[in-house]
Amino acid sequence: MSRVGERGDGDRTVVVTGGSGFVGSHLVRRLLERGYRVHTTVRRIAHRVKVRPLWEMQEAFPGQLTLFEADLLQEGSFDEAVRGCTVVFHVASPFLMPEKIADGRRDVVEPAVLGTRNLLAAVERTPSVHTLVLTSTVGAVFGDYADVLEMDGQVLSEKYVNTTSTVENNPYHYAKTVAERIAREAELAQDRWRMVSVNPGLVLGPSLTPASESGSLFLLDELFKGYFCYGAPDFSFTTADVRDVADAHIAAAENPAAKGRYIVAAETMTSFLEMSRVIRTRHPRDPRLPRTALPHWPVRVLGPAFGLTQDYIGKHLGIRFRVDNSRSVRELGLSYRPVEETLLDHYESWRGRSHAGRITR
Repeated sequence: MSRVGERGDGDRTVVVTGGSGFVGSHLVRRLLERGYRVHTTVRRIAHRVKVRPLWEMQEAFPGQLTLFEADLLQEGSFDEAVRGCTVVFHVASPFLMPEKIADGRRDVVEPAVLGTRNLLAAVERTPSVHTLVLTSTVGAVFGDYADVLEMDGQVLSEKYVNTTSTVENNPYHYAKTVAERIAREAELAQDRWRMVSVNPGLVLGPSLTPASESGSLFLLDELFKGYFCYGAPDFSFTTADVRDVADAHIAAAENPAAKGRYIVAAETMTSFLEMSRVIRTRHPRDPRLPRTALPHWPVRVLGPAFGLTQDYIGKHLGIRFRVDNSRSVRELGLSYRPVEETLLDHYESWRGRSHAGRITR
């Protein structure tokens, strides 16, 4: 498989939006390791803790990485970073846990949708761009787990689109669905550049950015901190290793035949209890990790006290489905890491961040 733009030195310059984030930082590093010149955007270059890993990459790869400030909501904000690039990886987008969303439209939808529109405008103003790789989510395929039960064979695949999420109900999934649609419509309106979307499940794995605010990094906090030590609720997740997600982005750019959307996730879901069992293989005496499953009835009774609505519980509790990731394997050449490796690396990274946080307080 050829690399992006072997026609000239300028063709090896690409841009990654959101380079200080969980996925973005891994993508930047892997591109640098492959010899690309990388432009990356951050919200504030002066944010020392978040940006420090990128400064370290600049030192490790002299002359290959340039940082730019950009705001998703500011028109023209991406123009300078995109200038001279052939491939745009649009990773930047807010991911907040539901309890941290005060206003779904303001906090999630507007940054995701307006940010995508502003990025697309920069692409239109930059003749050198021939490929846009958009970071989406499996949440653009379904809104709730119950939706998958209506799909062929109860199997999640790329041919479906989320039609149940709204600004009020799961604004993150709604925002990503709308952003992906806007980018697809822009692609169809011209013939200079192509667009590929990467739709990962819950992204886990080691973090390069100790100050990352990614919701996916902290979704398992309750499990790790011992909130479920008396029993794990029967919730399962579609999971993706952050390193596999980064590789999928690069493969989508490097393979000129790649098109449409690609689910990037393990074939089988992983429950809280299964996660606990994996982690206990390395930490068998950790009392915070549950050893048994929690029956459904206490979850239904006590769930609202933990911010879970009865509607959410009914559409997720105990529901599992299979994921069709065959396109990512066949067309992008992905070889998925074992979920055990991902979980253990994620947990060790979480422990490292927690320890560092205690030291700096």
